[in-house]
Amino acid sequence: MTANIITLLRIGFVFVAVLLFGTGFYGQLAAFLLTILIIYMDALDGYVARKLNTASDLGALFDITGDRIVENVYWIYFASIGMVTIWIPIIVITRGFLTDSLRSIALAEGKTAFGDKTMMRSGFTRFLVSSRFSRGIYGVSKAVIFCYLGGLIALRGATAEFSIIIPNGIMSSLALLGQIIAYIVLVMCVVRGIPVLWDGRYYMLEKRYPKAVVKED
Repeated sequence: MTANIITLLRIGFVFVAVLLFGTGFYGQLAAFLLTILIIYMDALDGYVARKLNTASDLGALFDITGDRIVENVYWIYFASIGMVTIWIPIIVITRGFLTDSLRSIALAEGKTAFGDKTMMRSGFTRFLVSSRFSRGIYGVSKAVIFCYLGGLIALRGATAEFSIIIPNGIMSSLALLGQIIAYIVLVMCVVRGIPVLWDGRYYMLEKRYPKAVVKED
C-alpha cells in the first residue's frame, strides 16, 4: 500500500467518522475508534513513503492536502454541534488557504513546505514550522483535541444508551476542558502559520520587485 493510498483512505474515513458521530452510541464509539485510526494513518503514510523510498515533493504536498481536509472536516463538524466556537474553523481554514497558496508558489520555485528544500528562510522559522519537533507537537495536539471531543460525544451517547447518570457539573467541566484545549490548538495553528506568511512574501514579491527582495536579503 502506497503512502498516497493511505492518505486517500484517511480522507474517506474522516467523512465516515462524521456520519457515525451523528448516530447512536455504537456508531459514535465506532467513530471515536475510527478517529484514532485516522490519526495513526497520518503518521503511517510518511513512514511508508520513507520505507518504500517513494517520498516526493508531490507526495508531501498531497499529504498536507489530506491533513487540511481531515482537520477542517473535524473542526467544522465539532463547531456545527456546538462543541467549539465557529470562529475556530473559520480561522483554521483561512490560515490554511493562505499558507497553502504561498507553499504552492514556493513549490513552483523548487521549494517545499518541509525537508531539506523547505521554503522557510531562517533557522528560527524552520524550527517553528518545518522541524520534526514542531510538527510533532502540533500533530499530537490535534490528535488530542479530536480524540477528546470524539470521546466526549461517545460518552454522552453512552449515558443515553445505558441510562448512566453523570452530574451536570462534571459534563460541563469536561466540555469546558475541551474548549480550552481547542483554543490552545488554535493558537499553535496561528503561531505556526505566521512564519509561513512572513517568509512566503519573498516568493510573492520577487518576480514583481526582484531588486527590492534581493536588497532586503
